[in-house]
Amino acid sequence: MDGRRHFSGVLLVDPRGWVLLQERDEHPRIDPDCWGLVGGHVDPGEDVETAAYRELTEETEVAAVPGSLRWFGEFEVDHTAAYGTWDLMAVYAAATDLEDGDIVCHEGRRIVFVDPGTVPGLRLTKGAAVILPAFLLSDLYRDLTSH
Repeated sequence: MDGRRHFSGVLLVDPRGWVLLQERDEHPRIDPDCWGLVGGHVDPGEDVETAAYRELTEETEVAAVPGSLRWFGEFEVDHTAAYGTWDLMAVYAAATDLEDGDIVCHEGRRIVFVDPGTVPGLRLTKGAAVILPAFLLSDLYRDLTSH
């Protein structure tokens, strides 16, 4: 084991192409008061895909159908300020017909769909600052918005 922590994150895309993001509050050790992906730590013995489904449900009460989340990639995330390490975040994505009112926020200030045009003006987590620009330029994002 290399000492890095493992995380899973989920990006849901609504019919407008807006992306579900979490506004973190002042309490988390990692990136307080920033916008980031729904997601979190992979539990010991848990695989990253299972963690993505679990974290989505825990934080939003959205229970994605097994097999509905699509792999986007794994990213190195700078958590040196919190943990002294560069950690790994596995990211999954899916299209959804959900709206803000369907999302229950169990962590952070709010979890809402965000217009991708506003992303450059948001204070993003270190992970989201790397992942969101790549996602919004990806074939997967284009595929999810073409439904």
